[in-house]
Amino acid sequence: MRIAIGADHAGYPLNEQVIEEVKRLGHEVVDFGTHDGGIGDDYPDYARRVGECLQQGKAERGILICGSGVGACVAANKLHGVRACLCHDTYSARQGVEHDDINVLCLGARIIGFELALELVRTFVGARFTGEERHLRRLAKIAKMEKASVADAAGQ
Repeated sequence: MRIAIGADHAGYPLNEQVIEEVKRLGHEVVDFGTHDGGIGDDYPDYARRVGECLQQGKAERGILICGSGVGACVAANKLHGVRACLCHDTYSARQGVEHDDINVLCLGARIIGFELALELVRTFVGARFTGEERHLRRLAKIAKMEKASVADAAGQ
């Protein structure tokens, strides 16, 4: 699987550990950085890069890391077709994929430690959407909401 990874300065150096873990698990990484925690940058830029990578089919999933994980999650969810979730427990990381078909895992580097972050990555990457009817029905409702929101914004 190809996994796009992006982190702002607050997500460094956790993103370095995450990149290595994803590679160790046998997946290809699309690396958007950052690799220098001393340079101030903005999480929406990384959320856009990772989200657009998914939209263009250049990656199947994404991982975003910022200080709390919240900002990156909010920004990523503004992109059509991105279903990002802030996860700081393994149940949410697994269930989010299995039931909600999340395609972006958001992590807060200032909230969780390296070991938990790597466990969350392993859980997220290893989980698969169940495709059960009830989950498909709910995702269709979300897609309809997303489409309506885009049409409303365009004044249609």
